[in-house]
Amino acid sequence: MSKSARLWVTYSKSAIGYSRDQKATVEALGLTRLHQTVEHADTPQIRGMIHKVQHLVKVAEAEKSA
Repeated sequence: MSKSARLWVTYSKSAIGYSRDQKATVEALGLTRLHQTVEHADTPQIRGMIHKVQHLVKVAEAEKSA
């Protein structure tokens, strides 16, 4: 994990019917609409949030810009 590592997180499945804390985690990631993509730093905290809602999101590593 380097300092410049980035992750793209895409909201791929609705959180309707899931627990309140999972909905809050999706919102804390900055996701408000389906198919929305946000970019985050690759930190242990973000990885933990993604792990909690891994069934609702898709993750890709952002390419390094030159």
